[in-house]
Amino acid sequence: MNEKLAIQGGPKAKTTPNYPMYPGGLEIGEEEKKQVMEVLDRKYLFRYYGPECHPSKVKEFENRFAQKVGSKYALAVNSCTSALISALVACGVGPGDEVIVNGYTFFASCASIVGAKAIPVIAEADETLTIDPDDIEKKITPSTKALLVVHMRGVPCDMDRIMAIAQKNNLKVIEDCAQALGGTYKGKYLGTIGDCGCYSFQYHKIITAGEGGMVVTNDERLYDRCMGYHDTAACWRPDRFAEQRYEGELFCGVNFRMSELTGAVLLAQFGKLDKLLSLMRRNQKRILDQIKDTKGIRVRPVNDAGGDVGICLMFYLDNKVKVQPFAEALKAEGVNAAGVFNSGIPDWHIYAHWKHVLEKKTPTSEGCPWTCPYHKGMPVEYSPDMNPNTLEYLSRVIHLDIPSQLTLEDCDMIAKGINKVAAVLA
Repeated sequence: MNEKLAIQGGPKAKTTPNYPMYPGGLEIGEEEKKQVMEVLDRKYLFRYYGPECHPSKVKEFENRFAQKVGSKYALAVNSCTSALISALVACGVGPGDEVIVNGYTFFASCASIVGAKAIPVIAEADETLTIDPDDIEKKITPSTKALLVVHMRGVPCDMDRIMAIAQKNNLKVIEDCAQALGGTYKGKYLGTIGDCGCYSFQYHKIITAGEGGMVVTNDERLYDRCMGYHDTAACWRPDRFAEQRYEGELFCGVNFRMSELTGAVLLAQFGKLDKLLSLMRRNQKRILDQIKDTKGIRVRPVNDAGGDVGICLMFYLDNKVKVQPFAEALKAEGVNAAGVFNSGIPDWHIYAHWKHVLEKKTPTSEGCPWTCPYHKGMPVEYSPDMNPNTLEYLSRVIHLDIPSQLTLEDCDMIAKGINKVAAVLA
Protein backbone atom coordinates (compact mmCIF):
# COMPACT_ATOMS: atom_id res chain seq x y z
CA MET A 1 0.00 0.00 0.00
CA ASN A 2 1.33 3.46 -0.91
CA GLU A 3 2.25 5.80 1.92
CA LYS A 4 -0.20 8.66 2.42
CA LEU A 5 1.04 11.84 0.80
CA ALA A 6 1.73 14.89 2.96
CA ILE A 7 -0.61 16.94 0.77
CA GLN A 8 -3.34 14.49 1.85
CA GLY A 9 -2.42 14.69 5.55
CA GLY A 10 0.41 12.16 5.73
CA PRO A 11 3.88 12.77 7.27
CA LYS A 12 6.46 14.79 5.35
CA ALA A 13 9.27 12.91 3.64
CA LYS A 14 11.72 15.78 4.20
CA THR A 15 11.76 17.48 7.57
CA THR A 16 14.91 19.58 7.23
CA PRO A 17 15.03 23.18 5.92
CA ASN A 18 15.62 23.90 2.24
CA TYR A 19 18.62 25.97 1.17
CA PRO A 20 18.44 28.72 -1.46
CA MET A 21 20.44 28.02 -4.63
CA TYR A 22 23.42 30.27 -3.95
CA PRO A 23 26.26 27.71 -3.80
CA GLY A 24 29.14 30.16 -3.59
CA GLY A 25 27.12 33.00 -2.11
CA LEU A 26 26.32 31.03 1.03
CA GLU A 27 30.04 30.31 1.50
CA ILE A 28 31.20 33.94 1.55
CA GLY A 29 33.42 34.42 4.58
CA GLU A 30 36.86 35.34 5.83
CA GLU A 31 38.68 34.53 2.57
CA GLU A 32 36.59 37.05 0.62
CA LYS A 33 36.97 39.66 3.37
CA LYS A 34 40.74 39.24 3.34
CA GLN A 35 41.00 39.67 -0.44
CA VAL A 36 38.71 42.72 -0.47
CA MET A 37 40.52 44.37 2.45
CA GLU A 38 43.83 44.00 0.61
CA VAL A 39 42.37 45.98 -2.29
CA LEU A 40 40.96 48.66 0.02
CA ASP A 41 44.10 48.92 2.12
CA ARG A 42 46.20 49.35 -1.02
CA LYS A 43 43.69 51.83 -2.51
CA TYR A 44 44.29 49.92 -5.74
CA LEU A 45 40.73 49.78 -7.09
CA PHE A 46 41.53 49.78 -10.84
CA ARG A 47 43.54 47.06 -12.53
CA TYR A 48 45.80 49.38 -14.52
CA TYR A 49 46.89 52.01 -12.00
CA GLY A 50 46.50 53.58 -8.55
CA PRO A 51 48.45 55.71 -6.04
CA GLU A 52 51.00 52.90 -5.79
CA CYS A 53 51.65 49.97 -8.09
CA HIS A 54 50.27 46.61 -6.91
CA PRO A 55 49.55 43.29 -8.62
CA SER A 56 46.04 43.23 -10.07
CA LYS A 57 43.53 40.88 -8.44
CA VAL A 58 41.61 40.73 -11.73
CA LYS A 59 44.74 39.71 -13.62
CA GLU A 60 45.54 37.05 -11.03
CA PHE A 61 42.00 35.71 -11.33
CA GLU A 62 42.28 35.59 -15.13
CA ASN A 63 45.57 33.70 -14.93
CA ARG A 64 44.24 31.16 -12.45
CA PHE A 65 41.03 30.70 -14.44
CA ALA A 66 42.85 30.10 -17.73
CA GLN A 67 45.18 27.61 -16.07
CA LYS A 68 42.25 25.75 -14.51
CA VAL A 69 40.20 25.28 -17.68
CA GLY A 70 43.21 24.89 -19.97
CA SER A 71 42.72 27.92 -22.21
CA LYS A 72 45.50 30.17 -23.47
CA TYR A 73 43.65 33.38 -22.66
CA ALA A 74 41.03 34.55 -20.17
CA LEU A 75 39.43 37.99 -19.96
CA ALA A 76 37.41 39.08 -16.92
CA VAL A 77 34.40 41.31 -17.60
CA ASN A 78 31.50 42.72 -15.61
CA SER A 79 28.84 40.13 -16.59
CA CYS A 80 28.29 37.06 -18.72
CA THR A 81 26.14 39.13 -21.08
CA SER A 82 29.18 41.38 -21.58
CA ALA A 83 31.29 38.28 -22.15
CA LEU A 84 28.89 37.00 -24.82
CA ILE A 85 28.70 40.34 -26.64
CA SER A 86 32.49 40.70 -26.55
CA ALA A 87 32.94 37.16 -27.88
CA LEU A 88 30.41 37.69 -30.69
CA VAL A 89 32.04 40.95 -31.74
CA ALA A 90 35.49 39.37 -31.56
CA CYS A 91 34.29 36.57 -33.84
CA GLY A 92 33.21 39.10 -36.45
CA VAL A 93 29.48 38.88 -35.84
CA GLY A 94 27.65 42.05 -36.80
CA PRO A 95 25.05 43.71 -39.05
CA GLY A 96 23.37 41.33 -41.47
CA ASP A 97 24.48 38.19 -39.64
CA GLU A 98 22.31 35.51 -38.07
CA VAL A 99 23.30 33.62 -34.92
CA ILE A 100 21.55 30.41 -33.88
CA VAL A 101 20.75 30.06 -30.15
CA ASN A 102 18.84 27.61 -27.98
CA GLY A 103 15.21 28.43 -27.15
CA TYR A 104 15.75 27.26 -23.57
CA THR A 105 18.25 29.61 -21.95
CA PHE A 106 18.11 32.84 -20.00
CA PHE A 107 17.03 35.72 -22.22
CA ALA A 108 20.48 37.35 -21.97
CA SER A 109 21.92 34.70 -24.30
CA CYS A 110 19.56 35.88 -27.04
CA ALA A 111 19.80 39.57 -26.12
CA SER A 112 23.58 39.46 -26.49
CA ILE A 113 23.13 38.59 -30.18
CA VAL A 114 20.99 41.69 -30.67
CA GLY A 115 23.59 43.62 -28.66
CA ALA A 116 26.17 42.55 -31.23
CA LYS A 117 23.85 43.97 -33.97
CA ALA A 118 22.99 40.52 -35.33
CA ILE A 119 19.70 38.63 -35.69
CA PRO A 120 18.94 35.73 -33.32
CA VAL A 121 17.57 32.52 -34.82
CA ILE A 122 15.96 30.45 -32.08
CA ALA A 123 16.45 26.69 -32.28
CA GLU A 124 14.80 23.70 -30.64
CA ALA A 125 16.09 21.96 -27.55
CA ASP A 126 16.29 18.18 -27.58
CA GLU A 127 15.51 15.88 -24.66
CA THR A 128 18.73 16.91 -22.90
CA LEU A 129 17.26 20.45 -22.91
CA THR A 130 20.37 21.70 -24.68
CA ILE A 131 20.34 22.83 -28.31
CA ASP A 132 19.20 20.21 -30.84
CA PRO A 133 21.92 19.65 -33.48
CA ASP A 134 19.32 18.42 -35.99
CA ASP A 135 17.47 21.73 -35.71
CA ILE A 136 20.71 23.70 -36.01
CA GLU A 137 21.23 22.14 -39.42
CA LYS A 138 17.66 23.01 -40.46
CA LYS A 139 18.08 26.65 -39.46
CA ILE A 140 21.42 27.44 -41.11
CA THR A 141 21.13 29.97 -43.94
CA PRO A 142 23.72 31.84 -46.05
CA SER A 143 23.46 34.61 -43.41
CA THR A 144 24.38 32.36 -40.47
CA LYS A 145 27.67 33.47 -38.93
CA ALA A 146 27.83 31.72 -35.57
CA LEU A 147 26.27 29.27 -33.12
CA LEU A 148 25.70 30.36 -29.52
CA VAL A 149 25.27 27.09 -27.66
CA VAL A 150 24.17 27.02 -24.03
CA HIS A 151 25.20 24.28 -21.60
CA MET A 152 21.83 24.65 -19.94
CA ARG A 153 21.32 23.80 -16.28
CA GLY A 154 24.85 22.48 -15.99
CA VAL A 155 24.64 19.85 -18.74
CA PRO A 156 27.01 19.83 -21.76
CA CYS A 157 25.67 20.23 -25.28
CA ASP A 158 26.46 17.59 -27.92
CA MET A 159 29.73 19.32 -28.79
CA ASP A 160 31.01 16.68 -31.22
CA ARG A 161 28.04 17.21 -33.53
CA ILE A 162 27.97 20.96 -32.99
CA MET A 163 31.65 21.37 -33.87
CA ALA A 164 31.23 19.14 -36.93
CA ILE A 165 28.30 21.25 -38.13
CA ALA A 166 30.26 24.44 -37.49
CA GLN A 167 33.31 23.18 -39.38
CA LYS A 168 31.21 22.03 -42.32
CA ASN A 169 29.48 25.43 -42.57
CA ASN A 170 32.40 27.67 -41.58
CA LEU A 171 30.64 28.95 -38.46
CA LYS A 172 32.04 30.34 -35.23
CA VAL A 173 30.99 28.67 -31.96
CA ILE A 174 30.47 30.59 -28.73
CA GLU A 175 29.79 28.45 -25.65
CA ASP A 176 27.54 29.95 -22.98
CA CYS A 177 28.71 28.31 -19.75
CA ALA A 178 26.84 30.65 -17.40
CA GLN A 179 25.29 27.69 -15.57
CA ALA A 180 28.05 25.18 -16.21
CA LEU A 181 31.34 26.45 -14.77
CA GLY A 182 33.56 23.45 -14.17
CA GLY A 183 31.55 21.16 -16.43
CA THR A 184 33.27 19.01 -19.05
CA TYR A 185 32.57 17.20 -22.31
CA LYS A 186 34.67 14.11 -23.00
CA GLY A 187 37.42 15.39 -20.73
CA LYS A 188 37.52 18.98 -21.99
CA TYR A 189 36.28 21.87 -19.90
CA LEU A 190 33.13 23.47 -21.26
CA GLY A 191 34.02 26.80 -22.83
CA THR A 192 37.29 25.56 -24.32
CA ILE A 193 35.84 23.53 -27.19
CA GLY A 194 34.39 26.30 -29.38
CA ASP A 195 36.04 29.55 -30.46
CA CYS A 196 35.13 31.36 -27.23
CA GLY A 197 33.63 30.34 -23.90
CA CYS A 198 31.67 32.65 -21.60
CA TYR A 199 30.94 32.32 -17.87
CA SER A 200 28.82 34.07 -15.24
CA PHE A 201 29.54 35.01 -11.63
CA GLN A 202 26.09 36.46 -10.95
CA TYR A 203 24.70 35.63 -7.51
CA HIS A 204 22.74 32.52 -8.55
CA LYS A 205 25.83 30.97 -10.13
CA ILE A 206 28.23 28.39 -8.68
CA ILE A 207 30.80 30.97 -7.60
CA THR A 208 29.84 34.61 -7.34
CA ALA A 209 30.74 38.21 -6.71
CA GLY A 210 27.15 39.32 -7.22
CA GLU A 211 28.02 40.08 -10.85
CA GLY A 212 30.90 39.33 -13.17
CA GLY A 213 31.85 37.32 -16.23
CA MET A 214 34.74 35.72 -18.10
CA VAL A 215 35.67 35.02 -21.73
CA VAL A 216 38.19 32.33 -22.63
CA THR A 217 39.75 31.52 -25.98
CA ASN A 218 42.81 29.85 -27.46
CA ASP A 219 42.97 32.32 -30.36
CA GLU A 220 45.24 35.33 -29.81
CA ARG A 221 43.39 37.51 -32.32
CA LEU A 222 40.03 36.75 -30.72
CA TYR A 223 41.52 37.59 -27.33
CA ASP A 224 42.88 40.88 -28.64
CA ARG A 225 39.51 41.77 -30.13
CA CYS A 226 37.65 40.84 -26.95
CA MET A 227 40.09 43.05 -25.04
CA GLY A 228 39.58 45.88 -27.49
CA TYR A 229 35.80 45.73 -27.34
CA HIS A 230 35.57 45.40 -23.56
CA ASP A 231 38.00 48.30 -23.01
CA THR A 232 37.64 50.91 -25.71
CA ALA A 233 40.20 53.12 -24.01
CA ALA A 234 42.82 50.50 -24.92
CA CYS A 235 44.57 50.56 -21.55
CA TRP A 236 45.65 46.98 -22.17
CA ARG A 237 47.76 47.68 -25.30
CA PRO A 238 51.56 47.80 -24.99
CA ASP A 239 51.33 51.34 -26.41
CA ARG A 240 47.75 52.51 -26.20
CA PHE A 241 48.37 55.36 -28.66
CA ALA A 242 50.22 53.32 -31.29
CA GLU A 243 48.85 52.48 -34.72
CA GLN A 244 47.02 49.18 -34.98
CA ARG A 245 49.29 46.19 -35.27
CA TYR A 246 46.98 44.35 -37.69
CA GLU A 247 43.77 45.05 -39.57
CA GLY A 248 40.83 44.75 -37.20
CA GLU A 249 42.73 45.37 -33.95
CA LEU A 250 41.41 48.86 -33.21
CA PHE A 251 37.74 49.82 -33.23
CA CYS A 252 35.22 51.57 -30.99
CA GLY A 253 34.06 49.47 -28.08
CA VAL A 254 32.54 49.81 -24.63
CA ASN A 255 33.55 49.57 -20.97
CA PHE A 256 32.87 46.05 -19.69
CA ARG A 257 35.92 45.97 -17.38
CA MET A 258 35.89 44.07 -14.08
CA SER A 259 36.76 46.06 -10.96
CA GLU A 260 39.49 45.03 -8.54
CA LEU A 261 36.91 44.59 -5.76
CA THR A 262 34.98 42.09 -7.89
CA GLY A 263 38.22 40.34 -8.84
CA ALA A 264 39.19 40.08 -5.18
CA VAL A 265 35.92 38.37 -4.22
CA LEU A 266 36.21 35.99 -7.17
CA LEU A 267 39.78 35.03 -6.30
CA ALA A 268 38.51 33.80 -2.93
CA GLN A 269 35.44 32.16 -4.47
CA PHE A 270 37.51 30.43 -7.14
CA GLY A 271 39.43 28.62 -4.44
CA LYS A 272 36.13 27.03 -3.35
CA LEU A 273 34.99 25.90 -6.81
CA ASP A 274 36.25 22.32 -6.72
CA LYS A 275 34.67 21.67 -3.32
CA LEU A 276 31.34 23.14 -4.42
CA LEU A 277 31.33 21.02 -7.58
CA SER A 278 32.25 17.89 -5.66
CA LEU A 279 29.43 18.38 -3.18
CA MET A 280 26.78 19.14 -5.81
CA ARG A 281 27.79 16.15 -7.89
CA ARG A 282 27.80 13.94 -4.79
CA ASN A 283 24.33 15.16 -3.83
CA GLN A 284 22.93 14.76 -7.33
CA LYS A 285 24.28 11.20 -7.63
CA ARG A 286 22.91 10.29 -4.21
CA ILE A 287 19.40 11.27 -5.28
CA LEU A 288 19.68 9.88 -8.83
CA ASP A 289 20.80 6.48 -7.60
CA GLN A 290 17.57 6.21 -5.61
CA ILE A 291 15.13 7.36 -8.33
CA LYS A 292 16.68 6.16 -11.60
CA ASP A 293 14.44 3.08 -11.72
CA THR A 294 11.31 4.71 -10.29
CA LYS A 295 8.25 3.96 -12.40
CA GLY A 296 6.49 6.87 -14.05
CA ILE A 297 9.47 9.23 -14.23
CA ARG A 298 12.33 9.53 -16.70
CA VAL A 299 15.51 11.28 -15.62
CA ARG A 300 16.76 13.91 -18.07
CA PRO A 301 19.32 12.28 -20.39
CA VAL A 302 22.70 14.03 -20.71
CA ASN A 303 25.36 14.06 -23.42
CA ASP A 304 28.17 13.30 -20.96
CA ALA A 305 27.04 12.35 -17.46
CA GLY A 306 30.53 12.83 -16.06
CA GLY A 307 30.56 16.42 -17.27
CA ASP A 308 27.33 17.52 -15.55
CA VAL A 309 28.15 20.06 -12.82
CA GLY A 310 25.31 18.73 -10.65
CA ILE A 311 23.46 22.00 -9.97
CA CYS A 312 20.03 20.46 -10.47
CA LEU A 313 17.92 17.38 -10.99
CA MET A 314 15.37 17.26 -13.82
CA PHE A 315 13.04 14.44 -14.71
CA TYR A 316 10.15 13.93 -17.10
CA LEU A 317 6.61 12.82 -16.42
CA ASP A 318 4.67 11.16 -19.21
CA ASN A 319 1.98 13.85 -19.35
CA LYS A 320 2.13 17.59 -18.73
CA VAL A 321 -1.15 17.57 -16.78
CA LYS A 322 0.62 15.63 -14.02
CA VAL A 323 3.35 18.22 -13.51
CA GLN A 324 1.56 20.78 -11.33
CA PRO A 325 -0.02 18.22 -8.97
CA PHE A 326 3.32 16.39 -8.75
CA ALA A 327 5.23 19.59 -7.95
CA GLU A 328 2.67 20.67 -5.35
CA ALA A 329 2.79 17.24 -3.72
CA LEU A 330 6.61 17.39 -3.56
CA LYS A 331 6.48 20.81 -1.92
CA ALA A 332 4.07 19.46 0.66
CA GLU A 333 6.62 16.69 1.32
CA GLY A 334 9.21 19.40 2.08
CA VAL A 335 10.99 18.98 -1.27
CA ASN A 336 11.59 22.28 -3.07
CA ALA A 337 10.54 21.38 -6.63
CA ALA A 338 8.69 23.02 -9.51
CA GLY A 339 7.57 22.55 -13.07
CA VAL A 340 9.52 24.39 -15.76
CA PHE A 341 7.05 25.63 -18.39
CA ASN A 342 3.66 27.19 -17.83
CA SER A 343 2.38 29.19 -20.80
CA GLY A 344 0.60 31.58 -18.45
CA ILE A 345 3.59 32.39 -16.24
CA PRO A 346 6.39 34.40 -17.86
CA ASP A 347 9.85 32.87 -17.46
CA TRP A 348 12.73 34.51 -19.29
CA HIS A 349 14.48 31.16 -19.60
CA ILE A 350 11.97 30.04 -22.26
CA TYR A 351 11.83 31.65 -25.71
CA ALA A 352 8.00 31.77 -25.78
CA HIS A 353 8.21 34.54 -23.17
CA TRP A 354 10.90 36.60 -24.94
CA LYS A 355 8.48 39.31 -26.10
CA HIS A 356 11.40 41.66 -26.78
CA VAL A 357 12.52 39.33 -29.58
CA LEU A 358 9.25 37.75 -30.67
CA GLU A 359 7.83 41.24 -31.28
CA LYS A 360 11.17 42.62 -32.52
CA LYS A 361 11.25 45.39 -29.91
CA THR A 362 14.03 47.95 -30.41
CA PRO A 363 15.01 51.15 -28.56
CA THR A 364 14.51 53.26 -31.69
CA SER A 365 11.98 53.18 -34.51
CA GLU A 366 14.35 51.96 -37.23
CA GLY A 367 13.96 48.34 -36.10
CA CYS A 368 17.57 47.21 -36.44
CA PRO A 369 18.93 44.52 -36.49
CA TRP A 370 15.81 42.98 -38.07
CA THR A 371 15.51 45.72 -40.70
CA CYS A 372 19.25 45.93 -41.36
CA PRO A 373 19.89 46.41 -45.12
CA TYR A 374 23.00 44.22 -44.82
CA HIS A 375 20.78 41.22 -44.06
CA LYS A 376 20.28 39.61 -47.46
CA GLY A 377 18.27 36.53 -46.56
CA MET A 378 14.60 35.96 -45.92
CA PRO A 379 13.22 37.92 -42.94
CA VAL A 380 13.60 36.02 -39.67
CA GLU A 381 10.17 35.54 -38.11
CA TYR A 382 9.14 34.36 -34.66
CA SER A 383 6.08 33.02 -32.87
CA PRO A 384 5.50 31.60 -29.38
CA ASP A 385 4.86 28.13 -30.84
CA MET A 386 7.72 28.09 -33.35
CA ASN A 387 9.69 25.44 -31.42
CA PRO A 388 7.03 22.94 -30.33
CA ASN A 389 9.47 20.22 -29.26
CA THR A 390 11.10 22.57 -26.75
CA LEU A 391 7.77 23.52 -25.21
CA GLU A 392 6.61 19.90 -25.12
CA TYR A 393 9.73 18.74 -23.32
CA LEU A 394 9.65 21.62 -20.84
CA SER A 395 5.96 21.15 -20.12
CA ARG A 396 6.65 17.64 -18.76
CA VAL A 397 9.68 18.41 -16.58
CA ILE A 398 10.01 18.57 -12.80
CA HIS A 399 13.04 20.57 -11.62
CA LEU A 400 14.92 20.58 -8.30
CA ASP A 401 17.95 22.68 -7.41
CA ILE A 402 20.82 20.76 -5.79
CA PRO A 403 22.59 23.17 -3.39
CA SER A 404 26.06 22.17 -2.28
CA GLN A 405 24.93 22.68 1.31
CA LEU A 406 22.63 19.61 1.27
CA THR A 407 23.60 16.80 3.62
CA LEU A 408 23.41 13.14 2.67
CA GLU A 409 20.38 12.88 4.95
CA ASP A 410 18.75 15.73 3.00
CA CYS A 411 19.42 13.86 -0.25
CA ASP A 412 17.92 10.65 1.07
CA MET A 413 14.79 12.49 2.20
CA ILE A 414 14.47 14.21 -1.20
CA ALA A 415 14.71 10.83 -2.96
CA LYS A 416 12.16 9.39 -0.55
CA GLY A 417 9.79 12.29 -1.32
CA ILE A 418 10.13 11.81 -5.08
CA ASN A 419 9.51 8.07 -4.84
CA LYS A 420 6.59 8.58 -2.47
CA VAL A 421 4.86 11.05 -4.78
CA ALA A 422 5.68 9.06 -7.93
CA ALA A 423 4.04 5.97 -6.47
CA VAL A 424 0.75 7.84 -6.27
CA LEU A 425 0.82 10.50 -9.00
CA ALA A 426 3.25 9.43 -11.75
